[in-house]
Amino acid sequence: MTGPGEYGSTGRAGTTTLNGGGPERSGAPEPTVLTVRSEQDLLAIRHAVRDATLEVGFSIVDQTRVVTAASELARNAYIHGGGGTIKIEYPTRPGAVGLRLTVDDAGPGIADIDAALTDGYTTGAGLGHGLGGAQRLMDEFEIRTREGGGTTVTATRWADR
Repeated sequence: MTGPGEYGSTGRAGTTTLNGGGPERSGAPEPTVLTVRSEQDLLAIRHAVRDATLEVGFSIVDQTRVVTAASELARNAYIHGGGGTIKIEYPTRPGAVGLRLTVDDAGPGIADIDAALTDGYTTGAGLGHGLGGAQRLMDEFEIRTREGGGTTVTATRWADR
């Protein structure tokens, strides 16, 4: 558990060799950064992430998982973090290509990451399934937060080839 003002992280770790386009991944889409400042931005993010899942070649089930996770993370940045950005990247590892979402906000941070990942925990009017649900939908998930200094969530889903 992380105390006030400290950085914390949680999730499943993995090894990744590339983030986005590079010489070993020629022809790969470049990373995309979208802003999260309005309800319209949330819709644009859903569409951009769905397009990215098609680019990677995810099944319809994995497309739904990633778009749902992206929607939850972007909505949290909008509602709790006062807005922010989402970066879409295309990492690779031997035998697999993936989709990495990095959501940043400058909100108040998360005082207790473990509690925030627990179903039913909410600081607003929601059902309290968003952050933990997003974690379950992705293969790798990390939260870095600092109370008063914002939150960064990095989530990756892999398509084994």
